[in-house]
Amino acid sequence: MNTFDAQATPPRNTYDSDVPPNLLEFMLKSWNPKGRRLPRVSADAASFRRRRERLSQRFPGELLVIPTGHRKVRSNDTYYAFRPGTDFYYLTGAFEPDCVLVMLPRGGAHEALLFVEPNPGKTNASFFTDRNNGELWEGPRLGVPECSTRYAIECRPLPELAARLRAATAAPDSRQRVLCGLSKDTEAMLGAGGTEQATRDDELATFLAEMRLLKDASEVKALRSAVEATRRGFEDVIARLPGARSERELEGVFWTRARMEGNEVGYTSIVASGAHACTLHWKHNDGAIRRGDLLLLDAGIEGHSLYTADVTRTLPISGRYTREQRAIYELVLAAQQAGLQQVRPGNDFMAPNRAAMQVLAHGLERLGILPMSAAAALRDENQFYRRYSLHNVSHMLGLDVHDCARARAENYKYGKLVAGMVLTVEPGLYFQSDDLTVPAKYRGIGVRIEDDVLVTARGHRNLSAGLPREPAAVEAWMRAVWKRRARRRR
Repeated sequence: MNTFDAQATPPRNTYDSDVPPNLLEFMLKSWNPKGRRLPRVSADAASFRRRRERLSQRFPGELLVIPTGHRKVRSNDTYYAFRPGTDFYYLTGAFEPDCVLVMLPRGGAHEALLFVEPNPGKTNASFFTDRNNGELWEGPRLGVPECSTRYAIECRPLPELAARLRAATAAPDSRQRVLCGLSKDTEAMLGAGGTEQATRDDELATFLAEMRLLKDASEVKALRSAVEATRRGFEDVIARLPGARSERELEGVFWTRARMEGNEVGYTSIVASGAHACTLHWKHNDGAIRRGDLLLLDAGIEGHSLYTADVTRTLPISGRYTREQRAIYELVLAAQQAGLQQVRPGNDFMAPNRAAMQVLAHGLERLGILPMSAAAALRDENQFYRRYSLHNVSHMLGLDVHDCARARAENYKYGKLVAGMVLTVEPGLYFQSDDLTVPAKYRGIGVRIEDDVLVTARGHRNLSAGLPREPAAVEAWMRAVWKRRARRRR
């Protein structure tokens, strides 16, 4: 039986069959004993431990509580697939729901305890009577000793959490911080807070976000793996294009690759054909696929390590860009190249955006679209180019597709680029179908080109460079994929 769950549903429904005592007695008998073989230690356990040590150094003498969260109800008694809380996973590598990491102050350091749901196996009737958590319904959890071995952290049964937190907060001078918003039950165990407590909690969330700004070698490896899987997902979509009828069909093709090679998609895929590409976060994915249109595909695979790629390519569905499509595509590509050149240590985070917008504004002027000169449109009080570009070109990338969102602006948006950061560079132009400031031949064209970029000691490395960007290279890529597909069918 689950110890607590933020959105608990009954372990049985009114339409479930009753369990007569004789069946209960029969079900609890004649099972092979649970094996004693323990899982392997996580390959990145040392990285998780170093992160906990750094967190400990930042908040000496304070109780730190980081829950992972609970499964969320999708409808009635069915749940969405569980994904651990980002900061919790960053510190532990643990995947199970309901867990709580507690860091108890011990001198100048901390003792890390991971509270997990015990696994009674088939010694408790809940293994077949509890439809929410029973082993025959949902599969077994690791259990306490298994989690201790897997995650290289001392683990305790989750039912002991409340008592341990009460003891840790009993002293009048105790100070605590909790990562809020993931488990109301855990927050309730720590008692009511006030303004001062809320400030401490926010500082914990901010510090964790800023820790994640710099990726270590294991994180970069995970991101490269996610990008490689994403490239194969894009090629799956390209292979399907000639016979595809709908955006949703292509979304399903990419999702299949995500489930084959990763945990899931890192975010809802944007599969936008034709004028749908002019809606930045087009997620209906219910449009038709037409041969003369462009397809804007913004998609990324979240790997088994939970790090996600985030790549966009704008593909000619026919295999060749029209003259008008190519003109807009080449302008966006030039803006991206300008942005990429600004990705190096010491530059402002916004430097790629400024460089890309300069290129876009001057290009819009050449196309006769801007109602003023590019120089005038770029002034802070005008920014008229944004009617067609709409968004900035970068965000941090990692465990979350929009990573490190709780970091302070002075260390993120208004901060400096530092080796180890991973960010996107993704300019775009979007000409709405009803925009009378745009020549008719360009209306309904939307183009975005996005890559995942690692800041290195001397500049940057484009992690997604394996997906072609130059228009001729994109066309050649599509032809090569179609030829491979044709050979397989023979």
